[in-house]
Amino acid sequence: MSHEDRLRAAGITLPEAMTPAGLYVGAVRVGELLHVSGQGPVDGDRMVTGKVGDTVSLDEARDAARLTGLQLLATARAELGTLDRAGRPVKILGMANCAPGFNRTPAVIDGCSELFHQAFGDAGAHARSAVGMAELPFDIAVEIEAIFQVA
Repeated sequence: MSHEDRLRAAGITLPEAMTPAGLYVGAVRVGELLHVSGQGPVDGDRMVTGKVGDTVSLDEARDAARLTGLQLLATARAELGTLDRAGRPVKILGMANCAPGFNRTPAVIDGCSELFHQAFGDAGAHARSAVGMAELPFDIAVEIEAIFQVA
């Protein structure tokens, strides 16, 4: 089953790729790798903001990481024309905007990792870092960047 078919079967609709918020591009292809710039948790006009472990619960942060994963996939699709040209996710760097003492960042970033398993099946397994940050741009709760293999 193709990646696009897998998304449709799961009832997952990707948003439009976000316009970069600064002087950079959404993705850069180098050889067989597509580097996707950091994305945030945006759903239409709503952006998930706040500190995880304070104003944002763990469950809300996991949902925010999933939303961020949708943005990553949308940017990859926009760059490649179709997700079927993406072989697999290779590595993600997930950052959570953490309140002091919050250390469950791997559980937060699981929201994106689970989405990638849905989208890519067994090929969705990827290397990952999950770190806590004191601040993120625009006070977003989660930011994630990704590297995809191009098929």
